[in-house]
Amino acid sequence: MKKYIGKQSVRFGNPPTVLEAAAIVGPKEGEGPLRDFYDVVSPDVLFGMDSWEKAESEMVRQSAELAAKKAGLHMEDIRYMLAGDLLSHNSGTNFGMRTFGRPFFGLYGACSAMGEGMGLGAMLLDGGYAEYVSVSASSHFCGAEKTFRFPLELGTQRPPTASWTVTGCGTAVLAAQGKGPYITSATTGAIVDMGITDANNMGAAMAPAAADVLINHFKDLNIGPDYYDMVITGDLGFIGRDLLLVLMDEAGYDLHKNLDDCGLLIYDRVTQDVHAGGSGCGCSAAVFASRLLAMLRKKEINRLLFVPTGALHSVASVQQGETMPAIAHAVAIENK
Repeated sequence: MKKYIGKQSVRFGNPPTVLEAAAIVGPKEGEGPLRDFYDVVSPDVLFGMDSWEKAESEMVRQSAELAAKKAGLHMEDIRYMLAGDLLSHNSGTNFGMRTFGRPFFGLYGACSAMGEGMGLGAMLLDGGYAEYVSVSASSHFCGAEKTFRFPLELGTQRPPTASWTVTGCGTAVLAAQGKGPYITSATTGAIVDMGITDANNMGAAMAPAAADVLINHFKDLNIGPDYYDMVITGDLGFIGRDLLLVLMDEAGYDLHKNLDDCGLLIYDRVTQDVHAGGSGCGCSAAVFASRLLAMLRKKEINRLLFVPTGALHSVASVQQGETMPAIAHAVAIENK
């Protein structure tokens, strides 16, 4: 049976369920509005390790183990593990996953990794290739700053357009069968490049990619934004969020009533100095694994469109004056 529809989407014949999830964050995130929804808030940004990179790997390991435990599973029950981060060669993820010995797909979609992983994981389950898969995404503020911008020791001033990379990891365990909520469809994003070159303004780079995948999702499924109780992007921040609203208005889609952004939920911009909001692979992953899944389970919302966004630049590309391509993936999660 053909399951792909339209230009970029799939509708699942046997919608997989989000069985369980776990969110682990650092101390700054634990001071934010979602503090009561995380499974673990570390008082130490190093998570007991001796480097930021090792700290991220430890978050990945703990999050994957905890999510499986909450689901009542052993790691051996997980057929495939899908995960990604922002570090070179996905090293934070690779070192965190190496102890499990499970079949593994390393993902790189920058901050869109959680959406990419959930879409691919749902395809594996709906296709009958697994009974259980886990999807993780992580980031660490200190490691990301060192990798993509400036070493923290320099004390470089951050412009107002800059976002704050979340120190955190979220893992979702997906199952071929269950009581829901269910992943009912997914729209895979295409790379969109509008010529943005400022690595401190990722919201402007990613908003067009978010608009592109949203428009194609609505067209492919023949629905409008009002089908969903909430449409939530990954880490556009307030600049990217406002730009997305303008782009969607121009395309004839009104998201003013139900659009939100994980980068705006995870921090309090009044009391926490995060400038444009939160970003990083761990941003949307941790928010989904904590607050969003709780909202679905409590029936505070019944239809969620989860749209993590990612800027696909590298250290070398920015230094060479390249533009910042971006991508976004849309995953529909619904109660039945």
